[in-house]
Amino acid sequence: MDTEVLVVGAGPTGLTMANELRVAGVPVVLVDRLPHRVTLSKAGGVQSRTQEAFDQRGLLEPLLDTGNHPISTVHFAGFTLPLTRDRHQRPWRSIPQVVIEGFLEGNLAAQDIHVRRDHEVTGIDQDADGVTATFANGETIRSRFLVAADGGHSTVRSLLGAEFPGRPGTVTTVAADVRLDGDPATHTRSEDGHWAAVFPLGTDPAGRPLRRLSLGGPGRSVPRDVPVTEDEIRTGLSAVFGSRVRLLELRYARRITNAARQAARYRHGRVFLAGDAAHVHLPFGAQGMNTGIQDAVNLGWKLGAAVHGWAPDHLLDSYHAERHPVAAAVLRNVQAQSLLMDQEGTCDPDLLAARELFADLTRLRDVQYHLDDMLSGMGIRYPMPGSDDLVGLPAPDRDLGPMRSHELLRRGHGVLLDPADRFAKLADLWQDRVVRAGQGAGGEPMLIRPDGYVCWAGDPDELEPALGHWFGEAC
Repeated sequence: MDTEVLVVGAGPTGLTMANELRVAGVPVVLVDRLPHRVTLSKAGGVQSRTQEAFDQRGLLEPLLDTGNHPISTVHFAGFTLPLTRDRHQRPWRSIPQVVIEGFLEGNLAAQDIHVRRDHEVTGIDQDADGVTATFANGETIRSRFLVAADGGHSTVRSLLGAEFPGRPGTVTTVAADVRLDGDPATHTRSEDGHWAAVFPLGTDPAGRPLRRLSLGGPGRSVPRDVPVTEDEIRTGLSAVFGSRVRLLELRYARRITNAARQAARYRHGRVFLAGDAAHVHLPFGAQGMNTGIQDAVNLGWKLGAAVHGWAPDHLLDSYHAERHPVAAAVLRNVQAQSLLMDQEGTCDPDLLAARELFADLTRLRDVQYHLDDMLSGMGIRYPMPGSDDLVGLPAPDRDLGPMRSHELLRRGHGVLLDPADRFAKLADLWQDRVVRAGQGAGGEPMLIRPDGYVCWAGDPDELEPALGHWFGEAC
């Protein structure tokens, strides 16, 4: 083997995957087809659960220190959910994708893991022992496993012949990074169906505010390959805001479609699909980037377990079982948002009636909380054995005195919170894979997987089976 795991694609998903493997102590090679890192952002929002995942690896505070990354209000289909703003410990933040990629790549470089660029995959061949990837430059890399994080037009997925069912794009809208004169509302619609969505992206090096702008409405759906011009942006702003908002600078613009597809299987032998290679949809709520990052967090420690030889037989298959339903739910909520937003600006009276009714519903606290759990990632619950209500949910971050429970996850091990010191002897049997926090842990005992999800709580008789289920045979 040239390496244990080959990661194809150096976007947020691939970079997070490489870091997860580094934490797990697994040799990794990260390649990308592009000669240079992209300097333009395709996403800009980081949800609560993704911030927790970064915090559990010690990455969040350094990431936030990279600049001004304002806290954002949660929206669903253009409707603001104000009651959710301070609901979670780590509220939504606007952090451009380019900043996240630069930060993660720099963090990996500091650990002597460097992206190999100009590596375009042309062939994939796997056998019982590993995977051989061939590249356009003539190089081959042999690895035990391969992770395809090479985007919505994934070459690896195509080479596998993997099914990617769903709906092709039928409508395009404009997404642009801009500087504006004026203070537009986050979501604004004109009476004739034109609409604009504006979100903060922090500031440029000169301290000037940047915004992510989306535009749509009647006559604005044009072929994806038609370049977006400054005049088009100005016309779109005028149709929505009149003379109240003007374009000062266009940094970047592209057209996005409402295509919605998801790979039928995330695992193909020793090859795994993650991020946009596994699911594509409209970038409402930055859910694509966040879902991809969390794909990597879910899969990374499981590949580490397989490489180190202690993974139970079912562990690698649990990646598809846990993450496929999550992305399927994202596709559904994005398609619902697309319908309610009336992207094409049809002003259909039936649709307007549905929007009016939905607007009334979103004023209810329980509806706002439900949508917030969906969009923030905090409502994700993985199917796991166990009888306690906490099993399958993200673990709370407990104060352990000198540190927080999330800090114990930075070694990439599981964590057993054992405040009454009842399970020391049992935990010793998995001490190379599970860190135990005894007196001072506070609260009820709890077993947490390396990706930050509770996999046991409550019934003491269920702890030993849970240890074996997730962490393999005892030492």
